[in-house]
Amino acid sequence: MNIWNEIKSEVKLRVKAEPSLEPYLNNLILSQDNLINSVASVLASKLNSDALSSNKIKEFILDVYNKCDHIEEDLVNDILFFKEHDPACKYFSTPILFYKGFQGLATYRASHCLWNDDRHTMALFFQNRASEIFGVDIHPAAEIKGGVMIDHATGVVIGETSKIDENVSIYQGVTLGGKGFEIGDRHPKIKSGVSIFASSTVLGNITIGKNAKVAAGSLVLKDVEADTTVAGIPAKKL
Repeated sequence: MNIWNEIKSEVKLRVKAEPSLEPYLNNLILSQDNLINSVASVLASKLNSDALSSNKIKEFILDVYNKCDHIEEDLVNDILFFKEHDPACKYFSTPILFYKGFQGLATYRASHCLWNDDRHTMALFFQNRASEIFGVDIHPAAEIKGGVMIDHATGVVIGETSKIDENVSIYQGVTLGGKGFEIGDRHPKIKSGVSIFASSTVLGNITIGKNAKVAAGSLVLKDVEADTTVAGIPAKKL
């Protein structure tokens, strides 16, 4: 399956269903050459401000995406994971066009590449704009593999030394934070297959083991074993 061809086919059907959106959909998707260009166009349309125009932001994002390894693979895996794990996501084009979680994560992927290239000011600019526009605040130094779903995005905070593996689901209002005024490696490590449900808080340099689940509204302060579910304040194994 060629996901870019699937996305274009879906968007052509969207244009037929809503002709008034044809200029918008054509500009962001149908007139673009590939997925990278399309994602950059969508982000530029959202993140522009008095500081940087849409054209400038698109130039920055495209330059970063084209220099950074695995960006397209990570974006594709993010889209696939959304499509497979969000019952409301019926089409591959939906996350790109309409989901703040995907858009915020795609912005993070650009800011992370900038951070690793020692362009910290521009990385923090993109972090700040993503927080303002999409409601998700991800530090550019955090490490997030491809194939992650941030559902709804609103109120999600991911700290500087967080590490998130593939196939992870994070829901609205989740915080991956530090404890007080610690320095150094102070944020959670989330292993593959984990689900962290709405309004949960995970604090400190702790590990949430593979395929574990954190129930909604939990406060997690200690390591969570693989294949277990924890809930409560503080969270305990069920």
